[in-house]
Amino acid sequence: MVLEKLRERGLNHVGLLVADGLSGIDNAVSQVYSGTPVQWCVTHIKRGLLARVRSGDKQELAEDLRQVFRTDNPEDTQEKGWQRWQAMCEHWQDRYRVFRKLANEQRYRNGFTYLDFDYRIRSMIYTTNWIERLNRKFRGVLKNRSSMPDEDSVLVLLGHVAMDQPAYERKLPKMNYEKQLFKNSSPPDPEGMN
Repeated sequence: MVLEKLRERGLNHVGLLVADGLSGIDNAVSQVYSGTPVQWCVTHIKRGLLARVRSGDKQELAEDLRQVFRTDNPEDTQEKGWQRWQAMCEHWQDRYRVFRKLANEQRYRNGFTYLDFDYRIRSMIYTTNWIERLNRKFRGVLKNRSSMPDEDSVLVLLGHVAMDQPAYERKLPKMNYEKQLFKNSSPPDPEGMN
């Protein structure tokens, strides 16, 4: 398993896993890195719901989803987000039966993990879009080269592509105060590890 290999290579703690809702990912992570919070990609959740409604309802649903998955309110909590989700599902369930089922589907709670983090970084961690864009850039730069001399040159090239992203120029609020931003993700005490 990939996660077990990462642990063998020295990764002892994961502060947050952002995934696209792969079935069983939360269980797999909890087996290797217990207590790791899992955030489902909100963009994937939105796309999945928008694909289930008629064209004429997409704009209204998209606006409702924007309200459900807000990122800018410092007082917002995971529970408040879940309540908005349930209210939205209740609003749509008369038009689409699927929303009746989704209202209490507990696995969708993972779509609101980002609300446990500081509001200033929520928009950075509630989607996998940034990593998907980076992967597209990796594929594009490798596709443009017919061959590479060795594995090390590929790693150097991909490292350059990764480090050259404009996202790295974005100022992160008080990154020196990790415990304030990532309050639930402090690494485990090495003495208490198995």
